[in-house]
Amino acid sequence: MIRDATPDDAAAIAALYNPYVRDTVITFEYDEVSCEDMGARIAKVLGLGLPWIVVEDAERVVGFAYAAPYRPRAAYLHSVESTIYLAQDAGGRGLGRALYGELLERLKSSDAHSAISLVALPNDASMGLHRALGFREVGVLREVGRKFDQWIDVAYLQHDLT
Repeated sequence: MIRDATPDDAAAIAALYNPYVRDTVITFEYDEVSCEDMGARIAKVLGLGLPWIVVEDAERVVGFAYAAPYRPRAAYLHSVESTIYLAQDAGGRGLGRALYGELLERLKSSDAHSAISLVALPNDASMGLHRALGFREVGVLREVGRKFDQWIDVAYLQHDLT
């Protein structure tokens, strides 16, 4: 089931997200996110009128996706940055495609014109998901992140929503 997230989902979302923080270069955060901070992030996105959604499986949140402002300058008003995370045991069942597809559909009925996603490389699963949903690769920034004593490239992908 895909539904709108609420700040009450913060604990489940933080529990899903923090292993990525702790154990991978997929996110560039170094410090785990508290339930309170995750709740504030959710409330901020929703307060901007942007979607933050979750997918449940057996009444457990196993994924989340959201869109946030891409950049703060006025000319970027109609561009959003989209993000998706699945629980590490939830892949390969089509949940990510369904969740991200729903996010993109919601964005099409908003004022957003373009969705931009950043993917730390290598990440074949994420690149494949984005391509399957109509994102196109528009560039790669070389060695722009550093985590776990390694340099990380970031792919920029874009989806036209109109």
